[in-house]
Amino acid sequence: MRYRVLEQVGERRKFVLVLDAGEEVVTAVTHFAARMNVKGASLTGIGALSRARLGHFDPATKEFTANDIAQQTEVLSILGNIAEADAPDDDDGDAPGEGGVRLHIHIVLGCRDASAKGGHLVEGHVAPTMELIVEEAESHLTRGLDAETGLVLLEPRHPCPHHLPCPAAAPARKVAS
Repeated sequence: MRYRVLEQVGERRKFVLVLDAGEEVVTAVTHFAARMNVKGASLTGIGALSRARLGHFDPATKEFTANDIAQQTEVLSILGNIAEADAPDDDDGDAPGEGGVRLHIHIVLGCRDASAKGGHLVEGHVAPTMELIVEEAESHLTRGLDAETGLVLLEPRHPCPHHLPCPAAAPARKVAS
């Protein structure tokens, strides 16, 4: 993996990462974040993978299902965040990694037949390249175990001083046929 600092404002940095063929995305980004002391950031990118393992969470059963994609795909979108691990693994494939870093990444893959597959990125093998932008947040983020869902969810390092209740969802309207 190659990287460069694109800009730095105070303590906040924006990086470009270029992953090479054969590198595994989750391992490479976790290693980068640990080495560069990135404790709260968002990431976006594009690229291609030779194979991937995606996860899907079923809230009814509270279980993850792994889906293996064993073909060359284009990364149409990859979005996620980097945080400090403050809880044990929740079996979704993003266990705390090197340096206590925990990634949460979702990805959409374009297949040869123009279909798309997406989900939680558990593992992805780069071929031929992947380009990522990692942008640090102003404060560190942590992931903690949520008792209600059993998931390790994002928590700000400091308590959120503001709360905005959302209105209830409107009932679905029938569409005329």
